[in-house]
Amino acid sequence: MSEPQGAETGVVEKSAGPALDQSASAADYDPPPAAPGPDGRDGRFWSVRRVPAGIVALLLVLGAGVFLYDIAAVRVHQPAMHWRRALAHQLAQRPLDDIWVLAGAGVATLLGLWLIALAVTPGLRNLLPMRRSHPDVRAGLQRAAAAQVLRDRAMEVSGVRSVRVRMRRRKADVRAVAHFRELDEVRADLDLTLAAAVRGLGLVRPPALSVHVARPGRRG
Repeated sequence: MSEPQGAETGVVEKSAGPALDQSASAADYDPPPAAPGPDGRDGRFWSVRRVPAGIVALLLVLGAGVFLYDIAAVRVHQPAMHWRRALAHQLAQRPLDDIWVLAGAGVATLLGLWLIALAVTPGLRNLLPMRRSHPDVRAGLQRAAAAQVLRDRAMEVSGVRSVRVRMRRRKADVRAVAHFRELDEVRADLDLTLAAAVRGLGLVRPPALSVHVARPGRRG
């Protein structure tokens, strides 16, 4: 079986000895094309945003309640709340280029942009969508679980002593330590094993792989 298309193999670092004494070997290759589901629109899962929505709703209710109480008090000929009179006085006295006015406008703008970002982005970055086997059923895989699968498969390769996998939405960074066998041979086996493991995950958008193999560090 040949190495996946787009692979670039090279020695990252070499010692002063011959080529077989290299200390690290690495390769990167692009993922296979995305495989859409039966409807062709298997995108990311959308978060319900319960916590941000609950916080915003609570703040709006509290603010509306305070203003409603103050307006009702003024209607029955009671003095307005001190903070509202002080705020109205300050806004009437301060120019538009005042530092506090600009700071308040900046905070309100950032809050509005944050709410817009929550509304238009799907969220749930840790959940990777999987291909559909049934049009009415959607499944997802946690990034931590996908990283664990790749790590377990990598540990099955002969010569691998330890593996660390960092799984992102579009790329899986695999760093292995090999205590025997030539590093290029170990990396080539890891390429084949991990490519099959990525296909076996059944993800809509399989991640690209970055495989790095090195020798254990010297003690002392």
